Amino acid sequence: MKPVTIIAGTLAPLPRANVDTDQIMPKQWLKRVERTGYGQYLFNDWRNDEDDFVLERPEYRDAKILVTGPNFGSGSSREHAPWGLQDWGFEAIVAPSFADIFKNNCTKIGLLPVELNEKEVQWLMELAEADPHAEVTIDVAEQLVRFGAEFEARFELDDFTKHRLLNGLDDIGLTLQHEAVITDFEAERPPTRPVLH
Repeated sequence: MKPVTIIAGTLAPLPRANVDTDQIMPKQWLKRVERTGYGQYLFNDWRNDEDDFVLERPEYRDAKILVTGPNFGSGSSREHAPWGLQDWGFEAIVAPSFADIFKNNCTKIGLLPVELNEKEVQWLMELAEADPHAEVTIDVAEQLVRFGAEFEARFELDDFTKHRLLNGLDDIGLTLQHEAVITDFEAERPPTRPVLH
């Protein structure tokens, strides 16, 4: 995955609480074996059933940051939900809270989950609704969300996750940091013999 350092972009407001992974990525699209191409199915039911769903509005189509309500990503632990959000073009999700497994799945692919308090999320939601072209900056190293001189909010990020994001390390990348040790181990271990029954 690529390093996540600074995210700068517009916001898409989704003022809903308890958005679960079944709504983010409906079950009928989980039969594919690839990890890419899920963006077209993101919030599929809402996009088809609601006349004015936010992602169908041209002014929000290219937003890099989704701002939404509490308990985002609850429900089943499907990895397809973060894949779809990232494939759509989102680089960060801002919410008062996230489901733990969803949040963990996001950080493993470089999709940044940002937890702010409800008042701060509401401020960003109102900004997005009032001005779809307003650009917000998220600085991972400083753990800050900014909008000019008008808004600044700090978010928490544990040291390990921050290291992974800043250095672009997914699970494979973390393992490859120990490639020399793994290679030495493989070279020194005795050859395996087949088990006879």
